[in-house]
Amino acid sequence: MAVDVGHYAAEPGVISASGWPEFEYNRDLAFELVSELQKADLRVRLIGAHGDYEELHHRTRDAAGADLFVSIHHDSVKERLLPQADQFSGFSLFVSRINAKADQSLLCASAIGREMRAAGFAPSRYHADPVLGENRPFADEANGVHYYDNLAVGRSAAMPSVLVEAGVIVNRAEDERLREPAVRQQIAKAIAQGVKQCLPSSTSR
Repeated sequence: MAVDVGHYAAEPGVISASGWPEFEYNRDLAFELVSELQKADLRVRLIGAHGDYEELHHRTRDAAGADLFVSIHHDSVKERLLPQADQFSGFSLFVSRINAKADQSLLCASAIGREMRAAGFAPSRYHADPVLGENRPFADEANGVHYYDNLAVGRSAAMPSVLVEAGVIVNRAEDERLREPAVRQQIAKAIAQGVKQCLPSSTSR
């Protein structure tokens, strides 16, 4: 499978409540996820760890042959809501109905969401809100999965694709938690468990 580090050095994503760029959170969690997947004897390709993938479609291009593409991100809120950011928390998962393997994408996203919930993490409802969020409809509300049809790494992937927003780093308390190595490992283990449930057995060795 392919693990993608969201954003890149020149455009590192949102700045967290503690002043760190999202790209660093994404890379740290991606490294942890790769480690967990390798422990399960899964073949893993890491994409974007050097911060040099400016063209989004190059990420899915270079994942060719993978059975699943997982893009790792950390979340924010709209700029006008930043003064209230501590009200928003939780993980979100996104799939595109334009993806060539949309049904499998949703299956994998739901499996990851279930494992995140089982590990004690709660899904966010922010993105489904038509006023506060981006009006992204739920594909699987219980497990925090949304449809985002125009998602670049979803629509351009030849394999099932899931984008993970691990938590809201503009929320001060959530940012503090997400910077803890033990919490990062919990999230990585949950994602890896979900991946193992939805990947065909042929990807193991």
